[in-house]
Amino acid sequence: MPFSLSPAAVWPVLMLVCSNVFMTFAWYGHLKFKSAPLLLVIITAWGIAFFEYCLAVPANRIGASVYSTAQLKTIQEVITLLVFSGFSILWLKEALTINHVIGFALIAVGAAFIFRG
Repeated sequence: MPFSLSPAAVWPVLMLVCSNVFMTFAWYGHLKFKSAPLLLVIITAWGIAFFEYCLAVPANRIGASVYSTAQLKTIQEVITLLVFSGFSILWLKEALTINHVIGFALIAVGAAFIFRG
């Protein structure tokens, strides 16, 4: 039997990736502009987070037909680590050390247990 994925399995993951990009910018993007007034940063972060919610909420609603809530949360956390790693390198110009990689890998290994039968 050939491998296939249903749209209900794929779309939530894609939507969660996009929502996480928005949330990462909302939470950490301002660190590149440390002189910006905090109130402006908060208001901007709320505006960015709105789009994150517009993707994350329907992603979880759609995904709940295929994944358990624990699986959805685990998918989100693994996506968070991947998006944050790229964001850290590309936007904040921070290096990821071997300790970061090992720590993230251990989290991913733990996450794999959520999907075991």
